[in-house]
Amino acid sequence: QVQLVESGGGLVQAGGSLRLSCAASGRTFSNHAMGWFRQAPGKAREFVAGIRWNGESTYYADSVKGRFTISVDNTKNTMSLQMNSLKPEDTAVYYCATRYGSSISIRGNAYNAWGQGTQVTVSS
Repeated sequence: QVQLVESGGGLVQAGGSLRLSCAASGRTFSNHAMGWFRQAPGKAREFVAGIRWNGESTYYADSVKGRFTISVDNTKNTMSLQMNSLKPEDTAVYYCATRYGSSISIRGNAYNAWGQGTQVTVSS
């Protein structure tokens, strides 16, 4: 059974940085794509960034492009999201997710395993 566990969330001032991690276990992920999503209070879940497990392809939402960087470490079965120049509107619960197949999808229902989420709060 696939398990995804996020860590690294917290409270940071606007302009600051945080690094989120997602530890994956339960199977091999060589033919998977991974994604980060977020959900702010009262808002729908939205795609943030995605990556193929081999790291060869990435995709970002326009709202985070140039500020966030997604990466994978296949030796440790972890995925990370480096978040720089954070803004108050980045405040949300961040989730990592995985889907079978190498294509990155921005649709949440394309992913079949999710972590429990980690809170990111950016103060102004």
